[in-house]
Amino acid sequence: MVYDEENDYLMLSGIQHFQFCKRQWALIHIEQQWEENVRTVEGQHLHQKADQPFIREKRGDKLIVRAMPVRSNELKITGVCDVVEFIRDEKGVEISGSEGKYTAFPIEYKRGKPKLDDSDVLQLTAQAICIEEMLCCEVNLGYMFYNEIKHRVEVPLTEEYKLKVKTIVAEMHEYYDRRHTPKVKTGSFCKNCSLQNICLPKLMNKQSVKSFIDGKINE
Repeated sequence: MVYDEENDYLMLSGIQHFQFCKRQWALIHIEQQWEENVRTVEGQHLHQKADQPFIREKRGDKLIVRAMPVRSNELKITGVCDVVEFIRDEKGVEISGSEGKYTAFPIEYKRGKPKLDDSDVLQLTAQAICIEEMLCCEVNLGYMFYNEIKHRVEVPLTEEYKLKVKTIVAEMHEYYDRRHTPKVKTGSFCKNCSLQNICLPKLMNKQSVKSFIDGKINE
């Protein structure tokens, strides 16, 4: 597949949706469907402070960049980091508009308590991959800031996670290129899905929505 247009780039944030449920990801990113629930609204409110594009703040040897746009031409993904902290380090890389060299640390904001499930770590790892490609550096450490405890947790961004991100993104592109929305097994996790009313999980494994409607019409 040749990617001639930026529209072929996938949203980095979709990795978390894909890990939660491949069908949910397809409904949002392929079919462009979305419904808000309490979790999504709270999440949007939390990100408002972090998502202030192009704001740079200098604190001593630390440079803080909020809502930093990132992308990877290799993986064909694009997104926005909540916050990236650049700490002055002579072994680091130069940053445009700033003196000296810096090491980068992506920081993702989360609404609840620390849980560090794979989807959170993979999203942070994807951000690191983008930063590495953009700045020609290594990013092996990031942080999760949990709003409920007002504290950040250190997250090692290992080569194992980076390889897993590349595998997941390749699978996402495969679905996206075919514009295919997969069926999945339902479970208790469906109750936490913001798209459960659109997805119709109770019907999905039994019959298609079309056949259900046709059946109702012919009753």
